Amino acid sequence: MRSELTSPRAAPTAARPREADLLAAATRLFRQRGFHATSMQDLGQALAMNRGSLYHYIAAKDDLLWTILTGAFDRLEGQVVPVLSSDAPPLERLRGAIHEHLRVAAMHPDELSLIQIELRSLSPERRAEMIRRRDAYETLWRDAIAEAVAGGAIRGFDVRLAGIGMLSACNWFTQWYRPDGELAVDDIAERFCDLFLAGLLPRDDRAIAGGGRS
Repeated sequence: MRSELTSPRAAPTAARPREADLLAAATRLFRQRGFHATSMQDLGQALAMNRGSLYHYIAAKDDLLWTILTGAFDRLEGQVVPVLSSDAPPLERLRGAIHEHLRVAAMHPDELSLIQIELRSLSPERRAEMIRRRDAYETLWRDAIAEAVAGGAIRGFDVRLAGIGMLSACNWFTQWYRPDGELAVDDIAERFCDLFLAGLLPRDDRAIAGGGRS
């Protein structure tokens, strides 16, 4: 049976209204219940559609997860990668990347959460492609950290561990951020920058930034 779901590499806004409704329902239910616990019947009920009608848009439930996760990576790459790949100084790139990653996470929390919790549910071939993209994304963060270390902007530190810390905080943001909370996204991003980037300054600079406190 043919699938008319928009190609995973197409812009998310290219989906037709009913396709967009299907992706939105799948994203919500996959996060709430889990991919394997969400049936085609559940999706049909959420859209007030016959389960069989869903196959006009998809060939299999796996196609929905693949499209959602690919779209999430497309957004991250579209907003964050240009910052990390720019000619700006490495600390400026990292600061901008933290802001942009959190902005994407605030706008699409369910999609980014599914990257963390449902990657394992993809077929092996699709999972391998997603891991390749994830690893390439993380490498750009580590490259910026390594450049900052090499240039003396931050002290010598385990680059891989620093990257894991920054991205873990940015990824976990989707689990606790609330749009109506006390802090706006960019306020939180600035505090993350202070936490991670100021914490990696050379020790003398940290003392100056902290007002000379020991």
